[in-house]
Amino acid sequence: MKKASANKINNYKKRAKVRPVASKPSVKTNVQKPCFNPWSLSIYVYWFIILFFIAATFYILGRSHNSMSNTRDVQITEEVLLQAADYYEKGKEKLLAGNIDEAIGDLSTAIDAGAASMETYILRGEAQMQAGNYREAMNDFNTALYKDPTNAVAYYDRALLNTRLEDYNAALNDINNALAANAQKPSPMIQMRDLYAKRGQLNLWLKNWEGAIADYTNSLARPEGTVNPSVYAERAEAYTAIGNYADAINDYSSAIRVISEQIQGAPTIEEREALSNSAMNYFEKSAALNLNLGNSDVARTDLESAYTIAVALNDTETAARLQGLINELIQVTSAPAQQPVTESAQPSVPETPIM
Repeated sequence: MKKASANKINNYKKRAKVRPVASKPSVKTNVQKPCFNPWSLSIYVYWFIILFFIAATFYILGRSHNSMSNTRDVQITEEVLLQAADYYEKGKEKLLAGNIDEAIGDLSTAIDAGAASMETYILRGEAQMQAGNYREAMNDFNTALYKDPTNAVAYYDRALLNTRLEDYNAALNDINNALAANAQKPSPMIQMRDLYAKRGQLNLWLKNWEGAIADYTNSLARPEGTVNPSVYAERAEAYTAIGNYADAINDYSSAIRVISEQIQGAPTIEEREALSNSAMNYFEKSAALNLNLGNSDVARTDLESAYTIAVALNDTETAARLQGLINELIQVTSAPAQQPVTESAQPSVPETPIM
């Protein structure tokens, strides 16, 4: 009986010794038990914010893309295109008629319609330039060139604008681009003759005499279009600047010849008077150059021609001034014949031998 009790006690002790080993799962329970960590929570919040902003960004971009797609859909509709084209034509007609403000209004409506062509921006820029709105004109020309960087007309118009702003170097750069663009993709709206003439004028103002002469010569050599007499006259100024008076006189004569041909077909009295005024000025400049070369008779003929034109134009002030110059020239050229002969000025005559 005691032995059985002893066995029970021993078994109990064995179970008691094993129990601590079996209690190890309680230790695992303590390790796996979640605990509050503020740093872990802040990381979760941080990544949540990042993911939120990424999602919001894609959402906004998607809305913007859809909006742009809808805008493109509106631009290509026939109704919008017809509306823009209609306002463009109205604006063009009003600009040609001199109704600049109304032209700007119609062209702006065409642009606001959302289907404006590049030509619409160019035309509105020209209207803005005529109205003196130089900032707006510059914006329109820049927009046109952004749409088509090879548009010669836009470069040419911006050159004219920069010329008005007296930024001649910028204007020269635009003309160079216009020449390159027109050589690559010729435009029916502008001619190489005009581009060379404009660059010649800019070189003249920048006192690049040789460059101006070369550009004017290229302009006159072009077969297309009609010759502007001012091209001859401005080349004559460049020749005068370098002392080449003979070629300058020839150019003034050529300018007068072109004017005599054009004046017959001038449609209005104003245009005929403007051409006549130019011819009068060219005759007077030619007279001055002939005087420098000692061609007094030719100079007098030039002044008399200028005087005749002044009388025909009823320009009494200029006619009186030219008459005074003619009288002075007559006096100068006839002075040696009327001047009394002094002892020092007497011709040497062989002395008669005393008989």
